[in-house]
Amino acid sequence: MMQRLECLRAAYPRVEDSLVVTIMGAVAAELQSLGHRPNFFYLQHTMGLASSTGLGLALCLPQQKVVVFDGDGSVLMNLGGLTTMARYRPRNLVHVVFDNESLLSVGGFPTATSTGSNLEAAARAAGVPQTKTVTTLPDFSAAFDDAMKSNDLSCIVAKVEAVGPKAYVTDLSLLENRFQFRRHIEQKTRKI
Repeated sequence: MMQRLECLRAAYPRVEDSLVVTIMGAVAAELQSLGHRPNFFYLQHTMGLASSTGLGLALCLPQQKVVVFDGDGSVLMNLGGLTTMARYRPRNLVHVVFDNESLLSVGGFPTATSTGSNLEAAARAAGVPQTKTVTTLPDFSAAFDDAMKSNDLSCIVAKVEAVGPKAYVTDLSLLENRFQFRRHIEQKTRKI
């Protein structure tokens, strides 16, 4: 089974011009370990809200590609986020859900996906037009490329191992990340 860090490493060069939002814990720490960029916003201490934050950005900045790196526990906490995304259907939003079937960053407790809940089916049933579940790195890379080239809302569920970094926090302060991300958006929107 693939690891989340491998997927992030494959996606990293492709998100240089996108706004990137991550959920807390392992996803944020692993993305930052590849090299922080001012277009990365790490939602520390806000489990369940990465998809909502990404949706807000995508709606406010329709000319800007927005990528959300999320987790299965986070999506399960905010299943209504899938229906809201589908309702507004921003064509510039790519939602990647790393499904390790556990709440790895907060103790490793199993999530509902470990007993059969299917997040791709939930996204499709909610009305997300492009959905895909992937289990290998080549399939992830192809699905991610397709979603980035697409002009429609996409959701990729990447089944990954329940392994993570040694620490689940980033070394960038929350306020510094917030202000840096805002300045990045302001600079980009002035150019458009």
